[in-house]
Amino acid sequence: MTLFLIAVCLLILSAIPGVLAGRGSIFWERCTTALALTGCLLGIAATTLTLLHPETSVFVSRWSLVPSAALAFKLDGLSAVFIYPALLVTAAGSLYTNGYWPVKERPGSGAWLRFFYPILAGAILLLLCSNNPFLFLMNWEVMALAGYFLVITERKSEDAHKAGFIYLVATHTGTLALFGCFALLMHAAPGEYLPEAVSLAADSRLSGAVFLLALFGFGFKTGMIPLHIWLPGAHANAPSNVSALMSGVMIKMGIYGLMRVTSFFSVPPLWWGETILGLALVSSILGVVLAIAQHDIKRLLAYHSVENIGIILLGFGLALLGRSYHNESMAALGLAGALLHVINHGLFKALLFLSAGSMIHKTGTRTLMHYGGLLRSMPYTGFFFLVGAIAICGLPPLNGFVSEWLVYIGIFSTLQQGHIPLLAILAAPGLAMTGGLALLCFSKVFGLSFLGEPRTALPVTTDSPKSMLLPMALLFGCCLWIGIAPVTLMPLLQKGIETWSATLLGSPLNALVSAGHISLAALSLLVVVILLTVIFQRKGAQRQIKNQATWGCGYIHAIARVQYTTSSFAQMITDFFGWALQTESREEKPTGIFPASAATKKTHTPDVLLDYLLQPLFVKSGAIAVKIRCWVQNGIIGCYLLYTLLATCLLLIAAW
Repeated sequence: MTLFLIAVCLLILSAIPGVLAGRGSIFWERCTTALALTGCLLGIAATTLTLLHPETSVFVSRWSLVPSAALAFKLDGLSAVFIYPALLVTAAGSLYTNGYWPVKERPGSGAWLRFFYPILAGAILLLLCSNNPFLFLMNWEVMALAGYFLVITERKSEDAHKAGFIYLVATHTGTLALFGCFALLMHAAPGEYLPEAVSLAADSRLSGAVFLLALFGFGFKTGMIPLHIWLPGAHANAPSNVSALMSGVMIKMGIYGLMRVTSFFSVPPLWWGETILGLALVSSILGVVLAIAQHDIKRLLAYHSVENIGIILLGFGLALLGRSYHNESMAALGLAGALLHVINHGLFKALLFLSAGSMIHKTGTRTLMHYGGLLRSMPYTGFFFLVGAIAICGLPPLNGFVSEWLVYIGIFSTLQQGHIPLLAILAAPGLAMTGGLALLCFSKVFGLSFLGEPRTALPVTTDSPKSMLLPMALLFGCCLWIGIAPVTLMPLLQKGIETWSATLLGSPLNALVSAGHISLAALSLLVVVILLTVIFQRKGAQRQIKNQATWGCGYIHAIARVQYTTSSFAQMITDFFGWALQTESREEKPTGIFPASAATKKTHTPDVLLDYLLQPLFVKSGAIAVKIRCWVQNGIIGCYLLYTLLATCLLLIAAW
């Protein structure tokens, strides 16, 4: 534990040379990268040593600044599952920054980014091993504020400030609920440390209130529907390496909080698991549908984070139902699928955001309709994006398939129950629909961006620098490794399951899942793909193939306007889900015999909850508050004395 804390300190200290790099110094830029990478590597080593040790690693020190608080850290199996992707994504993002956001080109915002990025990563790592309520909430607040400052890195952008403000309001609303949650927990289990696993009864009103407050507070951080309002704007406007850390790691802190709080209770009521399952189905399906309707590549990826949070919650809901029904296999498989998808989503979503950042860095735009034919000039970025797309769609032989397969097995294990919950029956087709829609969405994104002909004259001649491609290669290697060798992660998942519930010690994961067969099938598929690629390349080398424009369906010359658009590609799906999307359409038809301009059609899909409900509600509430303030604060001293008298009387009545 001491070694892990030293690693986190090194990571946080890398923010200091990051500030000095704002002067345009490459030396300090490299210093902050070296410190961050050293801290990440040391953290991985410390976590691995902790897992190899039979006892849980702890660090406790007195903290005289805050009563009833202690500097208590504990690194166990559950926190280790979240720590590994956090360290990998942080390391990749730190190296990626040098090519993506160099201090020579952006000295002011470059220093800003290099200062708050390691602070966010360090707060996340300290949060994952905090074993004291006050310490947990303190790290939670540091994480929230660092995230806000990173969202507004481009401080001249009005959109960034708007997204940052919405994020700040949402995260502090959730934090307010967490204060109530931990206050009730401390009432149920007084002490300086968080309760032990399965140490509290879950059949009381107090436990129900703790669960609901935790669901609301941590749910805001996860971005599950309907608490997702901050997520698309924040991920879209933050720098791409920040989006990778926020989407791949930070939103999982909500998942970690839910898992940690529910681990304190022995047998959760049925409605806990059913509530989680219902929210999971809504988040996974509507998240991917909202992604399909987007024109901004980063907003599209942000909505896919909502979808994947739904998949994680699907496995977690099954785990809660398994404990409620005393079905150990359902609980173990559901939680294993959820934990593995936490790792997998962190890796392939970071890979996708870094690939998207590479495209934005070269083209200067996030709009999909401005892309086209990028594979010719950016082959490595196109390859890495394709790998991330295959992984997020849950296709073999990559890692997304393995975690979704575990969730499927957990769903099918509900058939052993005499009474099968309705939501568990709907989980399998819901997960299948999510996978199909994700495949449609990324077929659209990859086709519009990398294939076909350029839609606009973008100045793209070469791929991104090695400092941006190497982090993507690292994440690609991790995705491929988990896909072809998932058996190597089974001990880590087993430790996470045992930490969450000591009652699942009798259900070893290796006996429930044939990970070796998955590895064999994935390796076989990978060998077949490689062989076919080599064969086609050799046949192509024997022929003289001319480079010609893509066939334009009978048109002599390639016209960008006859290619698919972001709206036309997904029109069937967006029309089918029109009741939820409320897509707005604007058409401009040509007029006259010889029209001066062509016909145009533009579509925009709003966030219904934010744009149609919350923002109008807040605007009206603000107007009412201004009127009340003018009436109450009227400048008459006698009225103010009357307010004081009334407040004193009310306090006396309450005390009496």
